[in-house]
Amino acid sequence: MNLNLVNEVTRSQLRKDLPELRSGDTVKVYVKIKEGDKSRIQVYEGIITEKVGSGINESITVRKMSSGIGVERKFPIHSPILDKIEVVRHGKVRRNKLRYLRNRSGKAARIKEVRK
Repeated sequence: MNLNLVNEVTRSQLRKDLPELRSGDTVKVYVKIKEGDKSRIQVYEGIITEKVGSGINESITVRKMSSGIGVERKFPIHSPILDKIEVVRHGKVRRNKLRYLRNRSGKAARIKEVRK
């Protein structure tokens, strides 16, 4: 009975406005940032290199190039700090964890696009 109560509480906290996310997708993540008493939204655009967890614990790792340096950031996708997630393009990949992208740069780090 305890486990059922935990599932009820977490189910109410899950987001329903999320698009279908997969590894290899290029996404724009809109993050709420609080600076002092002001709040603003910052856009973080990159490729999803990893998707782990399920339910409330689900998170994605997004990798982007910032002035020639690779930057990876993990986002819990049901977190209230995320305003929204937009899929820019769907990539064609054959695995879930794209760690091989860390060793590649430029044209070698490209991922083919899946047209739907």
